[in-house]
Amino acid sequence: MFDKILIANRGEIALRVQRACRELGIKTVAVYSEADRDAKYVKLADESVCIGPAPSAKSYLSIPSVISAAEVTDAQAIHPGYGFLSENADFAERVEQSGFVFIGPRAETIRLMGDKVSAKDAMKKAGVPCVPGSEGALPDDPAEIIKTAKRVGYPVIIKAAGGGGGRGMRVVHTEAALLNAVSMTKAEAQSAFGNPMVYMEKFLENPRHIEIQILADQHGNAVFLGDRDCSMQRRHQKIIEEAPSPLLPERLRDRIGERCAEACRKIKYRGAGTFEFLYENGEFYFIEMNTRLQVEHTVTEMITGIDLVQQQIFVAAGEKLPFRQRDIELRGHAIECRINAEDPYNFVPSPGFINRFHMPGGPGVRMDTHVYGGYTVPPHYDSMIGKLITHGATREQAIARMRVALSELYVEGIKTNVALHADLMADLAFQQGGTSIHYLENKLGIASK
Repeated sequence: MFDKILIANRGEIALRVQRACRELGIKTVAVYSEADRDAKYVKLADESVCIGPAPSAKSYLSIPSVISAAEVTDAQAIHPGYGFLSENADFAERVEQSGFVFIGPRAETIRLMGDKVSAKDAMKKAGVPCVPGSEGALPDDPAEIIKTAKRVGYPVIIKAAGGGGGRGMRVVHTEAALLNAVSMTKAEAQSAFGNPMVYMEKFLENPRHIEIQILADQHGNAVFLGDRDCSMQRRHQKIIEEAPSPLLPERLRDRIGERCAEACRKIKYRGAGTFEFLYENGEFYFIEMNTRLQVEHTVTEMITGIDLVQQQIFVAAGEKLPFRQRDIELRGHAIECRINAEDPYNFVPSPGFINRFHMPGGPGVRMDTHVYGGYTVPPHYDSMIGKLITHGATREQAIARMRVALSELYVEGIKTNVALHADLMADLAFQQGGTSIHYLENKLGIASK
């Protein structure tokens, strides 16, 4: 086991990884930008290193700075958290080449699954169902693009092969709009991801967003830890996540889960990962795999009792998974609300000084956050300031506990989206379960890209 781990991230996930390490008796190194000098996890770390100014390109995304911090502190391994460098294959490669252990998949696996075209191809070979679409990247020939769209059937969605986070996507309803949409998405993909390659998929009208969490070790063992429903989202950005998915038959979950675990064995996957699917009319369609820890890993932890961060560390240290598929038991229901520093309805970010901060409590309530009264939310990064999670014996109890927890959560000095979450907990369609990925946008009157 490692003696010291460097955490190459910030915010609540940096604190979450730090807590997992401290519980295992592992020392931690926090890296931080000048904007995060007063962060809680920086003060609690055994060592901390400033790696640059506030802009992430000059700090958290600077591979040489992160590697140098690991070198000067004699860290043995690097945990990337999520976001920033967590799915950067070049970073994973540099970490290993520099003599450290990357707590995540191998660089070649990240590259394979990071390119959406090669990922779909790999999943088809592994028997995982995919959304109907183009066979690989779209060609430059306009006639071929039009022909492909006719075969797939409108509406279609154009996606960047190297995209992610809801960026690099355009829905096309007519042939007249097709070529322009392809051209614009290619330009956006080149600008945002350095890769102009795009592909086409059938745009499903009312799907749900279902995820399968997996864990795999270096010895050929892989398991799936149930499913999550992340359908409550805005412009492909998740707002609420829950586990297990309401109204999803257990037999379907187990069937797709075992396919995901088998796919991991075939591609020799290592660590934690998530298969993301669109689910409609009883069918699953693979859209991507995230080769890292997910923001919403907490709800899986709550219903399985398994610490996913610690399992990542054990696997990276070369240990075998301590359980088999038959040992995985799902208990109750869990819901996570992403608490963002933003206006609850127009979603404009609201960074600034937090005068007072009160966290909720009680049975089945968990809050992962790095903020506190007197903390200043910087304007340079993602607006999420915490995750509120509740667990109950039933979904109804988890929702009831979330309503109470949201009413207790108090943040003074900045705007947050707590009011939106409170509205959604009282929403009849949400309470009944099974809303599609378009539900929140339709409810708020927002046009999706």
